[in-house]
Amino acid sequence: MTMRLEKDTLGTVAVPREAYYGAQTARAIQNFPISGLRAHPTLVWATFLIKGCAAEANMSTGRLDRQVGEAIVAAVQEFISGKFADQIVVDPYQAGAGTSHNMNVNEVLANRAEELLGGVRGEYKKVNPNDHVNMAQSTNDVFPTAMRLSSLRMLSLLRPELEKLSSSLHGKGVEFDRIVKSGRTHLQDAVPIRLGQEFEAYAVALDKNIRGFDKSLEGLYELGIGGTAVGTGINAEAGFIDAIVKGIGKQSGFPVYSAANLVETTQNMDPFVVLSSALKGLAVNLTRICNDLRLLSSGPMTGLNEINLPSVQPGSSIMPGKVNPVIAEMVNMVSFQVMGADTVVTMAAQAGQMELNVMMPVIIHNLLFSMEILKNAVRKLRDACVEGITANESRCANYMEESVGLVTVLAPFIGYAAAAELASESLRTGCSTKEIIVSRQLLSPEALAEIIDPYPLTTPGVPGKRDN
Repeated sequence: MTMRLEKDTLGTVAVPREAYYGAQTARAIQNFPISGLRAHPTLVWATFLIKGCAAEANMSTGRLDRQVGEAIVAAVQEFISGKFADQIVVDPYQAGAGTSHNMNVNEVLANRAEELLGGVRGEYKKVNPNDHVNMAQSTNDVFPTAMRLSSLRMLSLLRPELEKLSSSLHGKGVEFDRIVKSGRTHLQDAVPIRLGQEFEAYAVALDKNIRGFDKSLEGLYELGIGGTAVGTGINAEAGFIDAIVKGIGKQSGFPVYSAANLVETTQNMDPFVVLSSALKGLAVNLTRICNDLRLLSSGPMTGLNEINLPSVQPGSSIMPGKVNPVIAEMVNMVSFQVMGADTVVTMAAQAGQMELNVMMPVIIHNLLFSMEILKNAVRKLRDACVEGITANESRCANYMEESVGLVTVLAPFIGYAAAAELASESLRTGCSTKEIIVSRQLLSPEALAEIIDPYPLTTPGVPGKRDN
C-alpha cells in the first residue's frame, strides 16, 4: 500500500494514498481497533445529510464560497448514493462524543470536493475538513443530530414490520376463535379460553408497543444543530441555524424543528433513553410471546402440542426426525440482546457530565443495532413462523374436557368447597369432572350441558345463567 503524508495539530500522519479520509481518521484507525465493526449505514446517511444541509445553509448566509459549497454538496450526494461507502472506517467504540466519526466524514467530503474542484486528495488547498465542511458546526451538535435522524429512519423501517406481525397475529386470532382449550395460570390448569383469544391478546400487546414508539418521536424531532460546542451557538449565525434545520427537514422528510434550548439538547440523552425503553418493552413482549409459542407447540408426543409451528430445518444432529422451534428461539436471543443494549444506553445516558455526554457513540451503536436485529427478527417471525401456525383442535378439546379448571364454572351452583372436592377427586381417580358430576347426579345432564357449553365459558357472565 502506497502512502501519503498529512499533517494535523499533533504532527505528520501516514494515510493510504487512495483513501478519501485523512489524518484524524488514520489516527482513529490506529487508536481504536476494538470491535472490527463500522458505523451503522443509517448513521452514515444522517451525518452526510447534515453536512450537505450545512453547506447549503452556509452558502445562504454568504459565509461559504459558493463554488466550495456546491462541491461539498455534490460530494455529499455521491456518498449518499452509495459511492465510497468503504471510506467510513472508524470503529463504533471510539473517541468520546463521536469526534472521530465526525472528522471521518469531514475528511472524505473535503477530499472528494477537492478532487471535484481539480485539486489533489490530501492537500486541502481548496476545501478544508474543518474550515469548510465543518463550518458553523461542532461534533457536539452534529453527532446528536445524526443520532436523532438515524433513529427516526430505523424506526420507519422497524414499524412496518411490527404492524405486519400484529396483523398476522390478529388474523390468527380470527382463524382460531372457535377453538376452545384449557387456559393455564401458574402453568397449571385454569378455566377455558379460546385459542383465538390468546393470539388476539398477543396482537394487542404488540399494538401497544407500536404506540409506545410514538412517545419517543417528539424528542427525536427536536434538533440541537447550531448549538455547536456547548449549546450556546458560538460560531453559528441565527440564519444558519434556521436554514440548516429547514434543510434537514426537507431532505429527510421528518418534521424536525430547532430546540428551544440548545444547551439542554447538547447535554441530555433523554430521547434515546425513551426510545431504548420502548425497544426493551417490545423485546420483553416478543420474548413472552415466543416462549408461549414454544410451550404451546412442545412435544409433539410428550408436550402440549396444541399448535404446530412450521418446520424450517432439522432440529438435531443426533436425533433423526426432530424439529425444533428455531425461529422463536432466534427471536428470544435477539430480544435478550436488546434488553442488554438498553442497560448500556441507560448507563451511558447517565454518564453525561456538564455540557456534554461523551458516551453518545455507544448509545447510538446499541440503539441502531437493536432496531436492525429487531426489524429482521420480527420479519422472520411473521413469515417463517406465525403465518404458518396451525391448531391441533382435538388436542385442545381434550385438554379442555380433562382440565380440573372446569370445576370453576360449577362453583356458583354447588359452592366453592364442593367444587374443590370435585377437583381433588378428579386428580385422585383420573376421572374427568364431567364424569364425576354425572355419576354423582349432582346436576341433571341438561343443566350440566348448558353450564359447560364450551364457547360461552370464554365470555363474560355466569355459565347457565346468561338469560338472567
